[in-house]
Amino acid sequence: MADIGSLYFKTRKRLLIRLCFLLAVVFIAGNIAPAADLATTEQMFREGNYAEAEASAAEQVENGIWNERWSRALIRSQLVQGKYKEAANVYQSVVNRYPSSVTLRMLGIEALRFSGAGRRQIETERALVFQVLQSTDLRNASRDNLIAAGRYFTEMGEDARDILEMFYDRVRQSSPNFLEAYIATAELAIEKGDFNVAGDTLQAAERIDQSDPRTAYLMAKAFESSDAGIANSSIQRALEINPNHVPSLLFLADAAIDREFYDEAEKKIASVLEINPNHPQAWAFRAVLAHLNGEFEKEKQHREKALGSWAANPAVDSLIGLKLSQKYRFAEGAEYQQRALAIDANHTGAQFQLAQDLLRLGNDEQGWNLASRVAEEDPYNVVAHNLATLRDRVQKSTLLEANGIVVKMDPLEAKIYGGAVLELLSEAREVLCAKYDVEPNAPIVVEIFPEQKDFAIRTFGLPGGAGFLGVCFGRVITANSPASQGERPANWKSVLWHEFCHVVTLEKTNNRMPRWLSEGISVYEERCQNKAWGESMTATYRTMLLDDNLTPVSGLSAAFLSPPSPIHLQFAYYQSSLVVEFLVERHGVDSLKGLLDDLGDGLLIHDAISRNVGPPEKLDAEFAAYACKVGNAFAPDADWSDEGFPQRPTSESLAQWLVDHPHSYKGLRTKAASLVAAEQYQDARVPLEQLSELEAMTAERGGPMELLADVYKELGETELEREIREQIVSRSADALPSLKRLMELEKERDDWDKVALYAKDYLAIQPLLPFAHDLLAEAAEMRGHPTMAIHPLMALLEMDPVDPAGLHFQLAQTLSKTNQNDEAKRHALLALEEAPRYRQAHRLLLTLVQPAAPQSKPAVPQPNQTTASEKGSQP
Repeated sequence: MADIGSLYFKTRKRLLIRLCFLLAVVFIAGNIAPAADLATTEQMFREGNYAEAEASAAEQVENGIWNERWSRALIRSQLVQGKYKEAANVYQSVVNRYPSSVTLRMLGIEALRFSGAGRRQIETERALVFQVLQSTDLRNASRDNLIAAGRYFTEMGEDARDILEMFYDRVRQSSPNFLEAYIATAELAIEKGDFNVAGDTLQAAERIDQSDPRTAYLMAKAFESSDAGIANSSIQRALEINPNHVPSLLFLADAAIDREFYDEAEKKIASVLEINPNHPQAWAFRAVLAHLNGEFEKEKQHREKALGSWAANPAVDSLIGLKLSQKYRFAEGAEYQQRALAIDANHTGAQFQLAQDLLRLGNDEQGWNLASRVAEEDPYNVVAHNLATLRDRVQKSTLLEANGIVVKMDPLEAKIYGGAVLELLSEAREVLCAKYDVEPNAPIVVEIFPEQKDFAIRTFGLPGGAGFLGVCFGRVITANSPASQGERPANWKSVLWHEFCHVVTLEKTNNRMPRWLSEGISVYEERCQNKAWGESMTATYRTMLLDDNLTPVSGLSAAFLSPPSPIHLQFAYYQSSLVVEFLVERHGVDSLKGLLDDLGDGLLIHDAISRNVGPPEKLDAEFAAYACKVGNAFAPDADWSDEGFPQRPTSESLAQWLVDHPHSYKGLRTKAASLVAAEQYQDARVPLEQLSELEAMTAERGGPMELLADVYKELGETELEREIREQIVSRSADALPSLKRLMELEKERDDWDKVALYAKDYLAIQPLLPFAHDLLAEAAEMRGHPTMAIHPLMALLEMDPVDPAGLHFQLAQTLSKTNQNDEAKRHALLALEEAPRYRQAHRLLLTLVQPAAPQSKPAVPQPNQTTASEKGSQP
C-alpha cells in the first residue's frame, strides 16, 4: 500500500501534464445511447422515485445486461437511500466487468466509504483510479469518464483552474449540450467560493436542460449570499421537479436553522431521514439543533449517528462547527473544526473555517497564518485568497489601546480621529458594562477599514455586504470608516456604540441570543445614549407597523436574513428595538437582564421569555397592540389613506386629490417634493408647513424636514431655517448638511459655543474633511480655550493643507499658550522649513528660545494677521 501511495504522489503531476497534451487534440467519444427503459429509469431517479429506479436498475443488472450505466443507476439509487452496503456490494460485483470506468470507480469509492470500508481499502481504490487514468487511451475516453476524472483530481487537491481547463471546459467545447460538464463546473466553483462563475455556468446549463433538479439547487447555492429572491425561487423549482431532492431539502433545513425556525428545520431533516435514514448531514443538523437547545447528550448521540456509516468523515464535524459559528458560538465552532482536522489534517474547508473562527475570537496570529496557508495550498479558493491578501493591509494598521480596548485603524485616520474612537469606546464600556453587569475578561478588538471591500472581506470573506456599517463577533468588532461611505456617511459614534453593545450582550449570554434581541437591544441603547442615534419613526415605518409587515416577535430573527428590500431590513432593526423598549417599559430593565442571564445559562429563548416576561404567545399579542399604539400616535390627524391616489400624478390630479383629501400625507409630501424640484420654493412652503402642523415631520435623509429647511434657506427665512435645522440634528444621527449650515449660521452670529457644539457633532459623522476641524479650532481660539484647538489643528495638518507653513505657525502659537514650548518650537521650525523667510515664525521662535522680560515681551501676532508677503520677506 505504501508503494502505491508513493507512486501516486510522485507521478500525479506527470499524469496531469500528459492529460493536458492528449486533451488538446482529443475527440471526446459520446456514450452509447441508452435504451428507452434506461432513460425511463433515470427519469424516475431525477423525479425522486428512488425505490422504483432502484428496482428497475436491479432487474437489469441481475439479468446481466451489458451496459455499465445500469450498474451506475443502481448504485446511485441505493446511495441516495442510504443503502451503502448494498451499493458497495453491487460495485464490487460489477467493477471487474468495467475496469476502465472512472465514473463507476468514483461511485464505488463513495459507496465503500459510507459502508464502513477502512482507510486502507479506500486508498487502494483511489490508487486504482489513478492507474486507470495512467493506462487509458484518453483520446477515446467518454465524456462521463472525463468528468469523473476531473472530480477525482478535485478530491485529490489539484489546482481547480487546471481541472476546469483540462476536463470540464474541454468537454463543454466538444459537447456543448452535455449537462454533466456544467454541473461539475458549478459544483467546483461553489466549493471554491467563485459564485459568479457558478451563476454564469448554471444559467448556460438551464438553457440546455431545465428538468434536472441539480441545476436549480446549485443555482440557489450560487445566489444564496447575494440574491435571496433567485435562491428561494430556484430551490422551490428544484423541489417541484423532485420533491425528494435531498440536497434541496437540506438547503431548506439549513436556511431554517439560520432563521431560528427550528421546528421547520426539524421537519425538513425528518423528510431527509425518511429517504435516507443514515444521511450524515441530516444527523449533523440534528446535532446542531441539540446544541442550540442545550441538549448536549443528544448532540453527542446525533454526531455519532452522523459518523455511523463513515467514522472518518471530516465533513460532519466541519458542518456542525460551521453552523455553530454562524450562531456566534465561535469557540465551540473552532473545537469542531479541530475535530475535523484530527480526522483529516488536509480538509481545506475545516482549515479555513478554523482560520475565520480564530480571527473572530481575536487569535489573530494563528488565524492569519492558517488563512494564508489555505490560500497557498488552494489558490483557486476565492475566500481564502481574499483574506490572505487583506492580511498585508491589516498589518500596516496603527494600534491604539486603552481600558481593555484595542483599535486597529488606517495610520492616517488614527492620527485624525483615533483618540476620539478610543474615548467613545471607553465610555461605551463604562456605561454599558455597568448597566448590564458585565465585565469582559479579555481585550475587545475593533478594526476600522477605510475601504468597504476590505471590511467585507474581513467580515464575510467576500466583497459585498453593502449596507453593513459594522459587525460584532463577540470580542471582535469590524466597522467601515467614514472614508468608505461616500458624501453622507453614517455616524461612526452611533455605529460603534451599537456594536459595543453587542459585545456586552453577547458576553452576558455566552453568545446565546437570538438575532432580533441582540439587534433590538443595540438600537435601543443607541437611543438611550443619544436621542438622535438609532432608528426612529418615519412615515414608512408607521405604515409597516400597522400592516402585514409587522413580524411576530417569535419570528423576528428571520426578518434580518432575507428581507424583501433594504427598507424591510431597516424596519427589522426598528421593530426589534421597539420590542426591547416595550419590554423595558412593561417589565423593567431587570427583567431584560434576567432574560439575558437565563439565555447565558442555556435556556431557550421561549423558556427565558416565559420565565421573565410571560408566555411568548402573550408577548406577540401584547407587542402587536403596542406597535399599533405607537404607529397610530404618529401624526394622528394626518390622512394616511392612499387608496385611489393617482399612479402618475399630474399637477391637476394632485390638486384635485388634495381638495378631496386636504390632510393627505402622501398628497402633501408628493406636492412638496414636486415643487421643490421645480424650484417653486414659496409654493413648496405651504404643503411642508401643513405637514408640520399635522406633526408629520421626520428627519430622515431627503425627508420633509430637510426639504423645509432648504425651502427656508432659498427664501431667506434664516431664523425659521435655523429652527428647523436644530430640530433635524436633534433627531437625526447623520444630518451632515444641516450641521454644516448651522455652523455657518452660528459663526455669522458669533455664537462660538454653538459652533463648537455642531462641529463636534459633524466630526462624529465626517472627521476626514477639514471643514469642521477648522471651525472647531477657530471656536476654541475665539472662546479663549487654546487647549481645545490643538487636536483639530493637528488633524488639519494630516489633510494635505493648502498652507502648511501657516498651519504649523498657528499650532505653534496655540501650543505656546498652553506652555507646551518644546512642541511649539518644533512646529515653528516646521513652519520655517516650509517657508524659510516666514517673519512671524522667526519672531515666535525667538520668544520661545530666548523669552524677553515680561515688561518688554512683544505681542504674539494673531494668525489672521499673517500675510503671504510676510512669509516670503527677509527675516
